[in-house]
Amino acid sequence: MKRIDLKAAATIGLVLIGSTPQQGFTQQATPPATPPASSSSAGLTADGLPQAPEPKLTEPLFLRSTARDYTKPKSHFTNPIAPYTAISVPMPRLANSSQLDSLLRDGKIYLSLSDAIALALENNYDIAIARINLDIADTDLLRARAGSTLRGVSTGIVANTLGGTTSTITGGGGPGGTSSSAGGGGTGASGLVLSTNGGGPLPENLDPTLTSQLEYEPTSQKQANTLFSGGLTVLNTNTSTYNFGYTQGFITGTQLAVTFNNSRVTTNNPFSNYSPDITSSFRATATQHLLQGFGWGVNGRFILQAKNDRRITDSSFRQQVLYTVNQVENIYWGLVSAYEDVQAKERALGQSTQLTSDNRKQLEIGTLAPLDVVNSDSTVATDKQALIVSQTNLEYQQLIMKQAIARTLNDPALSAAPVIPTDRVGLDRLPEEDTPVEDLVRQAYVNNPQIEQAILNMKNNEITIKAEKNGLLPTVDAYAFYGASALGGAQSANALNFNTGKPYDPGTFPSIGYGTVLKDLFNSSAPDKGVGVNITIPLRNRTAQADQARSQMEYRQSQMRLQQIYTQIRIQVINAQFALTNDRAQVMAAQAAHDFANQSLDAEQKKYKLGASTTANVLQQGRNLATSENNLLSATAAYAKDRAALQQLLSTTLDHYSISIESAATGDIAKAPVIPGLTAPKAPEAPKPISSTPPPPPQ
Repeated sequence: MKRIDLKAAATIGLVLIGSTPQQGFTQQATPPATPPASSSSAGLTADGLPQAPEPKLTEPLFLRSTARDYTKPKSHFTNPIAPYTAISVPMPRLANSSQLDSLLRDGKIYLSLSDAIALALENNYDIAIARINLDIADTDLLRARAGSTLRGVSTGIVANTLGGTTSTITGGGGPGGTSSSAGGGGTGASGLVLSTNGGGPLPENLDPTLTSQLEYEPTSQKQANTLFSGGLTVLNTNTSTYNFGYTQGFITGTQLAVTFNNSRVTTNNPFSNYSPDITSSFRATATQHLLQGFGWGVNGRFILQAKNDRRITDSSFRQQVLYTVNQVENIYWGLVSAYEDVQAKERALGQSTQLTSDNRKQLEIGTLAPLDVVNSDSTVATDKQALIVSQTNLEYQQLIMKQAIARTLNDPALSAAPVIPTDRVGLDRLPEEDTPVEDLVRQAYVNNPQIEQAILNMKNNEITIKAEKNGLLPTVDAYAFYGASALGGAQSANALNFNTGKPYDPGTFPSIGYGTVLKDLFNSSAPDKGVGVNITIPLRNRTAQADQARSQMEYRQSQMRLQQIYTQIRIQVINAQFALTNDRAQVMAAQAAHDFANQSLDAEQKKYKLGASTTANVLQQGRNLATSENNLLSATAAYAKDRAALQQLLSTTLDHYSISIESAATGDIAKAPVIPGLTAPKAPEAPKPISSTPPPPPQ
């Protein structure tokens, strides 16, 4: 397993024991490969404090959402014009995966938790949107390798899926949105300032550039003074220009510029000895930054930052998958609660309806007062209203479940199909409930993607600090050039010898062809060479000083933010384990209360049958049973949700459920998740019958 060096681990270790740092961050400290035991002296910092365990990278490092690698450009070799053609990004899939259709039977969707998670990995838009960020980050790496600045990529959690936080319509559960950018391309997230990210001297353009100028210009110019034009009133000049240039930057801070210029001029000017006049020149200039912009560290820093940002995007995608899987679990357990609540409300209505029917029979024979019938009728109306609310809530939960696991609900059969949950939460103890809290905290430190992202962001901060420090230096550029020029052509027929006032004799100026011109250009017959230094010294240098200090301050912020994340995760893990313990106790208590209410109702019905009870008492026991059923459903759902939340916090959900992060990155889930701790649903209880035999009249 490849790991990241954890800078400032000594101070971060202070968080593990709740201390306050005294000396700032130790820059050279490197954590051990595995968490040291707190009782051992191994793996301690210079202050004798235990180090934080080293976070592991999201594996594999460079996840791909498509088969194409966007870090690699189109090549000239297979197609010379390929780099100048557009890259075609495939259209996203907007239809549902085939697995969803296979779950539709007899007009109903029978959905297990494993199916729900698999469908979410394939179809959920939040994951699909985050998946594209993997390729967007690749384009930044492609830019960086060309020497360009980074555009950044959002690594915030996408939270546009409805539900997952509430279980009722009135509670809300509306869509959120993408949280503020964090990580490689973020600015201002979590109170941090990242304004200097990418600052410092701009790197050289590492992509070579070829320029050319091809021009033909015929010119006719009237002369105001014929003395200087050999008596001509109009000078005709035809100029052909063929200029070429090549520029190449290098990661060492070197720039090479080569120019090759050619011109061919024909004219009727008697002062010109050659027509056509062929002139050719070239110059090669090499410039090297000696202070500011020197070396591969400054010029190649964007490549390192882009790689870090790419890893941050991988980690953010894993965080998105963990978040969405947890959200789907919450939606599923909300659906289970709503489904069982409808069954409980139906049982309650059946009991109250049957009791009302019996009461009316007793009223007809004169063994019951009319007020008892009114009381039971009121209970029936209340139970009907409660059932309608429960059924509406179930329909809503079914709807938000479908929008979480489907890409489109335009299919009428799918849209109208009720969702039947086929799993229930088991109450077998999980290992996390009995694991010592310190072990859970260390497990979260190793696996949590927030820590991984924070450390990678600190690495980017360190790169920026070095760049801003380099930006404080004066600009000192050494350069050297070598070039030459050559002349050729044919004797002009209009060339005039002003000593004799007659044209030159043919052959006075020998003809020189372009081949000879090129030969003279490179045989150093007319060289042009030199060396020099360009120096630019900003006398007060205030802008560079401000940026350099600012980059240090931003790094200090990121150090404290990392400490804060460790502290927050510690508290969240402890609270989550407490919540799970309390939830289990709540379920046990709710189950006992439900059993008692069930037995009390049964006893009250038997007493009513014998004339030893009243309608009001039976109805009250029925309401007590309904309340206990609601409490049991709520307690069970809270236990299931908090159990999933703890696994999300520990970032072990994917491992526990056998979910491949590579499959999640492609959206092709070949193997269904394996969800432990589930059980099959119990058969719904039939309403307890009340004997139609009226109780004996009171004596």
